[in-house]
Amino acid sequence: MKALFTYIAPTLALLLLGSNSVYAVNCQTLVTKAPQNVEIKTTMMGRDKDVRSPYCLVSGVMSQRMGVGSKFYSIQFELRLPNFWQGRFAYQFNGGNDGEVKPALGAVTGLTSSQYAINQGFAVVSSNGGHDALANPEAGLASPVMFGHDPEARRDYGYSAVEKLNPVARTLVESYYESPIKYSYGLGQSNGGRMAMVAATRFPTMFDGLLVGYPGFNLPKAALQHAWDAQALHRVSDNISQSLTQRDLDVFAKNILDQCDALDGINDDMIFATEACQRVFKPKALVCRSNFDRDCLPLNKVAALIRMHKGPHNSKNQSLYTSWEYDAGIRSNNWRMWKIESPISAWNNKPISMVMGAASLAHIFTTPYTNVAGDTYSLEKYLLAFDFDKDAPKIYATNKQFKESAMSIMTPPDAAKPMLTEFKQQGGKMMIFHGNSDPAFSVKDTMRWYDFLDFMLEGKASEFVRFYRVPGMPHGQGGPSADEFDMLQPLITWVEKDKAPHAVIAKTRKDNPEITARMAGLARPLCPYPAFAKYHTGDLLKATSFRCVIIK
Repeated sequence: MKALFTYIAPTLALLLLGSNSVYAVNCQTLVTKAPQNVEIKTTMMGRDKDVRSPYCLVSGVMSQRMGVGSKFYSIQFELRLPNFWQGRFAYQFNGGNDGEVKPALGAVTGLTSSQYAINQGFAVVSSNGGHDALANPEAGLASPVMFGHDPEARRDYGYSAVEKLNPVARTLVESYYESPIKYSYGLGQSNGGRMAMVAATRFPTMFDGLLVGYPGFNLPKAALQHAWDAQALHRVSDNISQSLTQRDLDVFAKNILDQCDALDGINDDMIFATEACQRVFKPKALVCRSNFDRDCLPLNKVAALIRMHKGPHNSKNQSLYTSWEYDAGIRSNNWRMWKIESPISAWNNKPISMVMGAASLAHIFTTPYTNVAGDTYSLEKYLLAFDFDKDAPKIYATNKQFKESAMSIMTPPDAAKPMLTEFKQQGGKMMIFHGNSDPAFSVKDTMRWYDFLDFMLEGKASEFVRFYRVPGMPHGQGGPSADEFDMLQPLITWVEKDKAPHAVIAKTRKDNPEITARMAGLARPLCPYPAFAKYHTGDLLKATSFRCVIIK
């Protein structure tokens, strides 16, 4: 939703803001306080329907340069400085391919607008990640990823835009308030969640707290899944949008629920006993045995779903990414939009994986890049021809132009054996959440990362990292899930009062059309991994009727 601003002229602002008039003056003079080589484009006082405090809006640009192919690059940013400041600063890591400056509100999945970071007393900064998504219109649908042809732009996207912008933003914040920042946070989801995890390793002293939503921290590996899915679905139908109908996914989800829903002690159309479900669910049992069977699927469709959940492998049967959880959220609109079919006519209704995913894999995440044309036919053809023996290793490759591989740029340096030693030593805290039905980044990859961290730290990872899984939730809010929850306030309490979070209460939203009748109005505890919510006693709608348990 676009922010709605009411801009106030400086002289009028002095009258309207009363005791806060000093902020209006500071906002106008902030232009003169920008660090060298930073250009402040605009500063103005604003109000927003999602922001309860007046704020100073700063738009700026830095690191301007000419790159490969005489293309212009710069880091554009937005900084919002609320009158209701509590000494907090948040770097908002944006998702997707970046390329545009999103409103710096500190909005994170699960939060209501009153819970956004800016409404918790944060000054918030966001940026375009060092490139303009609209700079190459001649590239068609590949336009947002053409920055992948420039080594520095890749690096800015991977991590260095944060390294460059963060000190500039902090300087502006402290100049504006004439006071030091007390606490610094990094907030991000999807690709932004990846950036938060990268920051914990590359910049361990930069942030006191990190809020990480459904991270694609192994992003180039995850991009291999796009080709894997396309090839699996193409075996079912030449027209991938017809390979799995909505009814097919509904039947598959129903069978998962039939076998798994009660494992957490209650039938509520959500599966909290995730590990137990993976052990008991038998997808092959869904295959129709005759033309008269119902609530079943043809063999080729079940085979495609099994193959997709297995994850990409090469001809030696070596895993190239990770496998995926079987979960009821497979029936969600979001899951379908990522893998099967989107409602976007400009994409010829192709799924996100076949447009944004294919273009990213070709132009950003492999070396040398493949200059695939930006039309749906070419992008689909690229995925269908992708060779998991010859092409997949390109995510690790370098050459004279690209001296860092996509994996080394995009992933935390210690992703394989995470330790986060410096982040922990300086008192850093991290909270992570991930939907069990995420179609873009597998929750099992995040689980594996946490398991490795806990192993490396001899069972002490929870001292500074807490990880929460959300049953039924896909890539962001939606799906048959309890997807309204506040992860930010527990992180603030952990960082600023040293009170570690436990269960986080999640509710179903009235405006979520994908929840079922018996999910309406319920609340559930999201338990720190590896615990899950199991029904104990009492009202089925209340979170207090459940206990966090660990069953091995």
